[in-house]
Amino acid sequence: MASFVIEGGHRLCGEIHPQGAKNEVLQIICATLLTEEEVTVNNIPDILDVNNLIQLLREMGVTVAKKGIDTYSFKAENVDLAYLESDEFLKKCSSLRGSVMLIGPMVARFGKALISKPGGDKIGRRRLDTHFVGIQNLGADFRYDEERGIYEITAKQLRGNYMLLDEASVTGTANIVMAAVLAKGTTTIYNAACEPYVQQLCRLLNRMGAKISGIASNLLTIEGVDRLHGTQHTVLPDMIEVGSFIGMAAMTKSEITIKNVSYENLGIIPESFRRLGIKLEQRGDDIYVPAQETYEIESFIDGSIMTIADATWPGLTPDLLSVMLVVATQAKGSVLIHQKMFESRLFFVDKLIDMGAQIILCDPHRAVVIGHNHGFKLRGARLISPDIRAGIALLIAAMSAEGTSTISNIEQIDRGYQNIEGRLNAIGARITRI
Repeated sequence: MASFVIEGGHRLCGEIHPQGAKNEVLQIICATLLTEEEVTVNNIPDILDVNNLIQLLREMGVTVAKKGIDTYSFKAENVDLAYLESDEFLKKCSSLRGSVMLIGPMVARFGKALISKPGGDKIGRRRLDTHFVGIQNLGADFRYDEERGIYEITAKQLRGNYMLLDEASVTGTANIVMAAVLAKGTTTIYNAACEPYVQQLCRLLNRMGAKISGIASNLLTIEGVDRLHGTQHTVLPDMIEVGSFIGMAAMTKSEITIKNVSYENLGIIPESFRRLGIKLEQRGDDIYVPAQETYEIESFIDGSIMTIADATWPGLTPDLLSVMLVVATQAKGSVLIHQKMFESRLFFVDKLIDMGAQIILCDPHRAVVIGHNHGFKLRGARLISPDIRAGIALLIAAMSAEGTSTISNIEQIDRGYQNIEGRLNAIGARITRI
């Protein structure tokens, strides 16, 4: 098991480029199964979750070729259907959260899918009901094999239908859309997720020959087609990395420029950091964060304590709340962080309290942070990364802390952040992988 050793207290300076969006590319790679023709994808991040999914497709019989540093082509012409029923395939699915999005493409194209309960972050319950009910609405049959612990989904012919999703699940919407593009007739999905990741998936599918309208709204209409063809696609910059770098700059009093961020796809993220008192400027498609000695959390108009909560898009993504919580520990003022979607994602705050942060964990979903206003620094500590987003938040805390910190279980960070220590060391950080 690898660890990071971080020497805290160093300011950053320079430019940093965000990687391709992890949450988008997992959907895009799964979508390549919908055609036997070649699909080329650019700006793929070199991270553990993505690499594991690419390797899984290779083992499924997909021809995968690396065309450049971050460019791959996928040709699902000769998929090994027998392998898709093997225990080896199911075991690999169980360790990879993104594997759940194989269901839609496999049922749509091959009429059958077997999937074990996916793994991933330990951040609380992440139910699959939206995926399953949505695909059932298209005419698929689901059966749970208790002995093997797997779901078996079959359909002779998917048929379009109207559905109102019980939650605006990003991966659930993606799975249903991928199934519906090859269904007979018209599918209408209301309360669909409309994150940029889903928008990108829909645009990819339309270039492949699908007929999807309502992109960027929560009402998608899909006219089924008989087949899809090959195309090219470029993945957006990762908005979670962009937000992480903004928070990192504030915590370490640093001046950095985040390059090529696709600003129009960041939604409310820049404004959410401004509510914490962080100055940032849009310069073309870059974000410039000046060095700040202090930053002050806003209050609501009536003077009450600021609340920052996650919400479905275009609200604030839950993936950034861990970062915003850490940033608030050194702000002037107080804030209530309300993590609505996952009941275990705030449990890493005990580590921050050990480092000297003033945080009251009200319950599994809410924490009150009383900022230090850089009056005194956090202390270096021995830490462990429980999930991807808490891992990067702890890394930010350690970079701002006084003394040396060690973070173990950094494989969780590697799942979502490409060569993070190399990129940060290039602009002044002191991080060693051991």
